[in-house]
Amino acid sequence: MVVVGAGLSGLACALHLRGAGREVVVVERERHPGGRAGRLDLDGFRIDTGPTVLTMPELLDEALGAVGESTADRLDLVPLSPAYRAAFADGSVIDVHTDREAMAAEVARVAGEREADGYLRLRDWLTRLYRVEMRSFIDAPCDSPLDLVRPDLFRLAALGGFGRLAPAVGRRVTDERLRRIFSFQALYAGVAPERALAAYAVIAYMDTVAGVYFPRGGMRAIGDALAGAFTKAGGTVRYGEAVTRLERSGDRVTAVVTAEGERIPCGHVVVTADLPAAHRLLGHRPRRPVRTRFSPSAVVLHLGTDRTWEGLGHHTISFGAAWKRTFAEIIREGRTMSDPSLLVTQPTRTDPALAPEGHHLLYVLAPAPNLAAGDIDWEREGPRYRDSLVRTLEERGLDGLDASVRTERLVTPADWARQGMEHGTPFSLAHTFAQTGPFRPGHTVPGTSNAVLAGCGTSPGVGLPTVLISGKLAAARVLAERRGR
Repeated sequence: MVVVGAGLSGLACALHLRGAGREVVVVERERHPGGRAGRLDLDGFRIDTGPTVLTMPELLDEALGAVGESTADRLDLVPLSPAYRAAFADGSVIDVHTDREAMAAEVARVAGEREADGYLRLRDWLTRLYRVEMRSFIDAPCDSPLDLVRPDLFRLAALGGFGRLAPAVGRRVTDERLRRIFSFQALYAGVAPERALAAYAVIAYMDTVAGVYFPRGGMRAIGDALAGAFTKAGGTVRYGEAVTRLERSGDRVTAVVTAEGERIPCGHVVVTADLPAAHRLLGHRPRRPVRTRFSPSAVVLHLGTDRTWEGLGHHTISFGAAWKRTFAEIIREGRTMSDPSLLVTQPTRTDPALAPEGHHLLYVLAPAPNLAAGDIDWEREGPRYRDSLVRTLEERGLDGLDASVRTERLVTPADWARQGMEHGTPFSLAHTFAQTGPFRPGHTVPGTSNAVLAGCGTSPGVGLPTVLISGKLAAARVLAERRGR
């Protein structure tokens, strides 16, 4: 069996297949594992270029457990407390704790006892929502609308999962700051909170209830851990080999062919490339009744500095005064935020070894329109936007930021596109209703009997936990097909 791509979905799939006793080869175009959880070593700084937020580590444990290992064997995970620090335009700060009592006390401190009671109701709702969704709709195959007709569908409806996210949160907490904290995650799904399904509050559960972690050595350690366990179990990873085509005989893929012309025979193939690229490899043109819609993108500014700032947490969400306008600008108008809300991650707060002694790393993520939504010349505007982001952060308390920079790298939607990501977004398909559950691209491809898809463009969707599940579901599909032959 051949898995195309050593990203986290591909490695999870490979581990489950190897754990079932199958011979598995993973082919990866880069020289290291991780996929979108990429890496950049620059002037002594060890930079993670992809996701920075790790939740649901039990899913890593499940993948590693397939070959008899555990997360504790491979990773040193540090629970973050607080999970986030939220800083607002009025100068207020809320530390987001995943511990129930600690967060209730924090909410009472900043917004009063009534809001603390509302937070507890919100937390209980998020927990019930998660339990229903995880067992029946996230960690389960969902190929057809008929697959939705399960007892949990009615439980989900009773919980309000088919309503809208922002009103659902607002019914439980009225403080605008708390509403933002528990709904900004909709941007991960590519939809404004006012339009996102309330079911996507499950992402807020992962962030604010289940816990946020950081692996020592950086997020790159996750790919290394999964790949290390896979090869120890007898699997093979071939790095630096891009797959350029798939050989076919009728409806079956018979071999994977690399850019060097090497042919790797296969009984099954799992393709984890960006979804449009995967379809091109398979020679398939999806037919959908509605146009495919992609998520917004992001500008990421990596900064290596010679100082830090007391107000920064490991993860700091710096909210601008604007909120609804922000989503309109990014999603509908195709322009950068006039009053940006930013995610600032400082991994050296938890692991100083990621930077030279006395130095620090900042990862500044600014949501931005994808290349289809906006007409921005990023080659020209990128440096200007970089300066604007730095000025904004200096105005919000990171005084002297520009002067402190010792190395940096700017990543724009144009750069994501050069890496092969459709429309220049690392977040793949948006989670609109028409691209959710059974309406999202599945793991199988019509006209191909032994090819399976995995990754953030397929079910269950975008995010580190969901791509791990996607890999597991893809492996289950392959194994079920093998048993059925």
